[in-house]
Amino acid sequence: MATIRRRTLLRALAAGAAISALGPLGNAIAGEEQRLRKTIPGTDESVNVIGMGTWRTFNVGGDPQLRDQRTEVLRAFLEQGGEVVDSSPMYGSAQEVLGHAIEQLDAGDRVFAADKVWTSDGNATRQQASESASKWGLERFDLMQVHNLLEWEAHLETLQAMKAEGEVRYIGITTSHGRRHEEFERVMANHDIDFVQLTYNMADREAEERLLPLAREKDIAVLVNRPYHGGDLIKSLQSRGQPLPDWAPEVGCSNWAEFLLKFTVSHPAVTCAIPATTKVAHMRENMGASRGVLPDARQRQRMVDYLESL
Repeated sequence: MATIRRRTLLRALAAGAAISALGPLGNAIAGEEQRLRKTIPGTDESVNVIGMGTWRTFNVGGDPQLRDQRTEVLRAFLEQGGEVVDSSPMYGSAQEVLGHAIEQLDAGDRVFAADKVWTSDGNATRQQASESASKWGLERFDLMQVHNLLEWEAHLETLQAMKAEGEVRYIGITTSHGRRHEEFERVMANHDIDFVQLTYNMADREAEERLLPLAREKDIAVLVNRPYHGGDLIKSLQSRGQPLPDWAPEVGCSNWAEFLLKFTVSHPAVTCAIPATTKVAHMRENMGASRGVLPDARQRQRMVDYLESL
């Protein structure tokens, strides 16, 4: 079983002390601030169902104004109870920009840090993980994933050794855009991994057929990338002025961001979705999906039917 992390313990103690001091008012605040969390399979550790991706959004180079703006995005994420942050060496300057934001906010103990190995050199696993950790300003990652199955056999073998030696807490594999699902499924079925990351959203539900059921069967946590279908889905709905259904409050949704994200994270196999954004306001909308209730199976189908009717 995974041990309770320092940030989790500190949050619990601080929250408990603050709420106790407020008496009945504290109970009301606790209810308002209740966040939706899911347990990492096979452990006692849970994470907020909404995380943060950095693909494209944090690749802003050395521009000080843009770096500071991304720091505010991370600040809003953390203030709203976010934890899981995902990046990759593939994402240009995103790791360095993220490291700048973490340093400015002194947030090293407040993030569940997920990164990836992305190199065709199967002997460079540890070196790249170390370089990435330096860019983030961290000693080690919570999760290290083989990005898009690149040289996965060699990297996964090394990651398993790193996990056994305490250099990383969890290991996994990733894919996106529906690529290489057959090979992805074989890795899931035949190798000891803790996480998978894949694409799943209301417009792309292929993962429901085999990958998500297999994740439940094998007790593998699931991170979801592209929950807005690369942004196209939510932009289309908003630009056309499509209204939410009048029953949206039944599933705890007041905007399209919450509607789309709650569908994704309500799947029983999904642990956390990692939408990316450059705007503080959009981050707050994303994090709204981590409050309230999640739709059940009947409501999920109703959500799909409504979207398909538009």
